[in-house]
Amino acid sequence: MPGRLAQGAGLGFRRELIAELKSGVPEAISFFELAPENWAGMGGRSARDLRYFTERYPFVCHGLSLSLGGPAQLDETLLRQIRAFMHEHGMTLYTEHLAWSADDGQLYDLLPIPLSEKAVKWTVDRISRAQDILGMRIGIENASYYVAPPGAEMQETEFISAIVRQADCLLHLDVNNIYVNSRNFAFDPRVFLDELPLERTCYVHVAGHYVEADGLLIDTHGATVIDPVWSLLDAAYQRIGDVPTCLERDFNIPDLATLNAEVRRIAERQAFAAGKRREAA
Repeated sequence: MPGRLAQGAGLGFRRELIAELKSGVPEAISFFELAPENWAGMGGRSARDLRYFTERYPFVCHGLSLSLGGPAQLDETLLRQIRAFMHEHGMTLYTEHLAWSADDGQLYDLLPIPLSEKAVKWTVDRISRAQDILGMRIGIENASYYVAPPGAEMQETEFISAIVRQADCLLHLDVNNIYVNSRNFAFDPRVFLDELPLERTCYVHVAGHYVEADGLLIDTHGATVIDPVWSLLDAAYQRIGDVPTCLERDFNIPDLATLNAEVRRIAERQAFAAGKRREAA
């Protein structure tokens, strides 16, 4: 299938929404995102439903289990499955978390990578191999975390920048993850944003989170986006332009109209940022 480029504002593709989406995809939703691990190799109704939408809309692949920074052997079989799946459905962008999630088996969590030169080289080599197999540059997502790994030799933004530069890959910017980490570890999210290699940004996530009784923020993707995260998204658009941006909602999923209202807020911010750039030019 010919490739389709994602643009504008998008939404995670979930089975719970398929019936509503078949009745009509709201105009604000320009593309969808899915985790290839959850769809590749599926047959029957799931395969038919997916094909119905991939023939009509661009899709972005966002991986969950490649464990780019992990100690286990890189799953090259999975990468080849993803390559075939993306080719079958005309998908042109693949992103993954800058984290690790597997050792002898899947740990079902995204764990932070030590901020060291050794970890940079290890992760760069794995990203480079993944890109060779997929035949494309991939985007790496800045991850949320709840325990800072010991023995840091550099700042997280230096770590991310070194990996992006040395692997010649792209940046998948998650503004909610920046906000969550900034609250949990007491740093300025705007400074963190400005120190990232934003010129490499290929894709953006925005989401809601949960606040524990003790004030700890948890990146659940199970709530509406709050104003400080919207503001951080606006600040990002000032630097990167209206890069395709997906609303993540994985739990407590409301009806399509409610989700569309948030997707529309993304699209409106993109349009506003584009207008500002035209004025400046």
